[in-house]
Amino acid sequence: MKMIGYTRVSTAEQASSGAGLGAQEHAIRERAEREGWEVVMVQDAGVSGGTRAEKRPGLSQALAMVAAGEAEGLVVAKLDRLSRSMVDFATIMERSRAEGWTLVALDLGVDTSTPAGELMANVFASFAQFERRLIGVRTREGLAQKKREGVQLGRRRAVPSHVVATIQTMRAKGSTLTAIADTLTANNIPTAHGGARWYASTVRHVLETTQAA
Repeated sequence: MKMIGYTRVSTAEQASSGAGLGAQEHAIRERAEREGWEVVMVQDAGVSGGTRAEKRPGLSQALAMVAAGEAEGLVVAKLDRLSRSMVDFATIMERSRAEGWTLVALDLGVDTSTPAGELMANVFASFAQFERRLIGVRTREGLAQKKREGVQLGRRRAVPSHVVATIQTMRAKGSTLTAIADTLTANNIPTAHGGARWYASTVRHVLETTQAA
């Protein structure tokens, strides 16, 4: 059985030292010897685990090789060397199922060629789906809170010139930032984001922006 062994380190220092890559390769070759695998090693040195698969030269090569049938599977010493996101891992795992190759993560007992390993893979896939749903819920809750605060979502609008002039005039006459904010709010003048309430920090930002211009 021919396998692609994939190793990765995040920093240039780790890549130049070779320690991290060496430890990962040792674990993969040790397992390969027990299983009777022929292993071809591929690596990404100095590449973050958060980088998408298609942006990693080594991983892109490995995935292309197994997809083309040049190897029967992909093996990593640790799951976080392949991906730090459960969602991304589940995507790669689903790709392995669709294309018919084996995915192995030594540290977590994931081996889609065995019943127990496939069970573990399914558990991780469930967690990935849970993570996706949590992200969706948090996004919707965040947008709903912004709407409750009167923030207009979408493209940011500029403060009208007459409002800027009013702010500048009031400030020149000695009004505090808070007093200006309260006056604008009381007169139902929307902020640049479409919000109903002005704050001292918002007024300061308008003044600083117009001065910089």
